[in-house]
Amino acid sequence: MAEFKYEIAEHVAVLSQSGSVSKELNLVSYSGAAPKYDIRSWKRDGGEEKLLKGITLDKEEARALRDALNARPEL
Repeated sequence: MAEFKYEIAEHVAVLSQSGSVSKELNLVSYSGAAPKYDIRSWKRDGGEEKLLKGITLDKEEARALRDALNARPEL
């Protein structure tokens, strides 16, 4: 089985923080592929980094999410 590899190409924003767990929007490359937008919780504790649950979006999906959020009058 191939080793799981990822690289955070760009930290975009920290959406929330609770102790050693943060929810972030980043551009992440998985297994050497082109970076995608990634909304995910990360646990960083004692120099270790662990990916938790999240969602990965390509540019078209990220644009659709942006447009949907911009269309919400309460935001």
